[in-house]
Amino acid sequence: MARSAFQTNPIALRELLDDCDRGALQLPDFQRSWVWDEDRIKSLIASISRAFPVGALMTLETGGDVEFKPRPVEGAPLAAQSAVPRSLLLDGQQRMTSLYQVTLRGKVVETVTPKNKKVKRWFYIDIRKAMDPSCDREDAIVGVPEDRVIRTDFGRSEVLDLTTAEREYETLMYPVSQAFDWDSWQDGFQEHWRGDEHSEIRKLFKAFKVAILENFKDYRVPVIALDRSTSKEAVCVVFEKVNTGGKPLDAFELVTAMYAAEGHELRKDWFGNEKVKGRQSRFAETLRPAEATSGIIANVTNTDFLQAVSLFYTRERRREAEKAKKSGKELPSVSGNRQALLNLPLSAYKKYEAQVETGFIRAARFLHMLHIYRVFDLPYQSQIVPLAAILADIGTDWEHDTIRAKLVQWYWNGVFGELYGSAVDSRFARDFQEVPAWLTGGPEPTTVSETIFRADRLKTMRMRLSAAYKGVNALLMREGARDFRSGQKFDHIVFFGENVDIHHIFPQDWCKSNGVKPAIFDSIINKTPLSYRTNRIIGGVAPSEYLAKLEAGNSTAPPIGRARLDEHLESHFIDPVLLRGDSFEAFMSDRQKRLLALIEDAMGKRAYAGENNEEGEDYESDEATLEADLTMDAS
Repeated sequence: MARSAFQTNPIALRELLDDCDRGALQLPDFQRSWVWDEDRIKSLIASISRAFPVGALMTLETGGDVEFKPRPVEGAPLAAQSAVPRSLLLDGQQRMTSLYQVTLRGKVVETVTPKNKKVKRWFYIDIRKAMDPSCDREDAIVGVPEDRVIRTDFGRSEVLDLTTAEREYETLMYPVSQAFDWDSWQDGFQEHWRGDEHSEIRKLFKAFKVAILENFKDYRVPVIALDRSTSKEAVCVVFEKVNTGGKPLDAFELVTAMYAAEGHELRKDWFGNEKVKGRQSRFAETLRPAEATSGIIANVTNTDFLQAVSLFYTRERRREAEKAKKSGKELPSVSGNRQALLNLPLSAYKKYEAQVETGFIRAARFLHMLHIYRVFDLPYQSQIVPLAAILADIGTDWEHDTIRAKLVQWYWNGVFGELYGSAVDSRFARDFQEVPAWLTGGPEPTTVSETIFRADRLKTMRMRLSAAYKGVNALLMREGARDFRSGQKFDHIVFFGENVDIHHIFPQDWCKSNGVKPAIFDSIINKTPLSYRTNRIIGGVAPSEYLAKLEAGNSTAPPIGRARLDEHLESHFIDPVLLRGDSFEAFMSDRQKRLLALIEDAMGKRAYAGENNEEGEDYESDEATLEADLTMDAS
């Protein structure tokens, strides 16, 4: 049985806070800054004062394989920064920093109001309210401004003055900053309230000390202590399970902390600073049209980037193992999963980072060639990772027409095979190994060879978020679709300048008035890219009417010749005769076949007709058929 790598022990709160003060207990560099607001601090103080549980902490013993750059808790003395920590606080930073600042630090606490306004506060316990069983304990915790005077009436009236110890004694307001060391304050209090006539007040403080202050002194916190043998993956997983702050610990944060221990600022690489743009900004600016706020790879994440780097590093390790030919040993796998990221050494990151960044820039150019200009129109964000890695790997070879044609085929198989929606890590690795080999004469990658597109899927593509839906739109633009009105092809200038989007061919209002159900008329078969102005002209009338409008022209637009307009329609894979005749069912059947041929050409294979859907069968308007599960399959 495997030995447990952690222990759970209750530890005195004062001991933990002393460790924070000395630097024996510090934070790993991936932890966020201290952000708790005034009300949450009050609630925490109230809970400790009542000996209520405030949750477990989790620490990691230093000196193991997981080496993070440490930093002291906020507000710790300068000496703590040079101390070598015994443990790192993985979970509980906000609670421990709050308690350290209000109890041991002895300085005003810089916090925020619930409305996020920055303030400075001293915290007090109202002794009378704290000892009143009918009073909510949180109401007994008082935050006082830096000058220790509470004012009302826009600062004109003083309601509580705690500027001296005597004023604290007089108002029975106990400073939380002395929650552990009350002897000197108690001596002053006793002196202030000496005499038999004040014996009841002295008794009140004695009861307060037993009922409230002793809770601080005796309070013990459950601590889940991970020993130094804990793996990086375990640290990540355990943190996510136990973390009470609600923020998952992603691989980038862990890798950042590990690289920081070696003196490398990974965050600076990605986010930049005041002087240098980071990789995130550079990606957002890549191929950004003047009319757009960001480019096509703006949503690439720091983890996406690390995944691509990891593919290179793990492939390098696998190749080295293959050369060594060590019998009986399993070859290391090529991977971009979280475990691989946590094992990505800084040397490998530095070796491949520039090459991988170039791959992502090429991916943006590749996507523009396919007429995918906006992140919103990107079929799969996840597919950019293997695309960038492959383009980084093959270098300028992607500019060769034959190689680029294969890459385009692979890309569309991923889109119309709908293969990048979930559980994509293993596919990343397969594509990264198989596609470059295919480009140089090897066998087809599984993303191409084993992907099937079902013909009836076109009928069920109705959702704007569907990858295949977006893919059809991009294919139409790539094949030279022209706007009905302007006759312009949809390059990126026209796309943004004319506010191009996917619109209905048979308008929704016409369909509804003719008894066509949304499950049918909302299909991608009845949609195509058009400019905003053209869509306004179409309105909700029959196709025969809006085509007549375009042919006739008006005071602001010249007429369009019938033959010329037919050419525009044909560029959208539309039969002009069927559209002019308002023949909805015939149009849907014909355009389904045309779009299917377009997809087959992009994928380089015939579609699967389906068991009960013979090739050439007329468009079926039965809603139940449309709602059937006709998603694509991939081995």
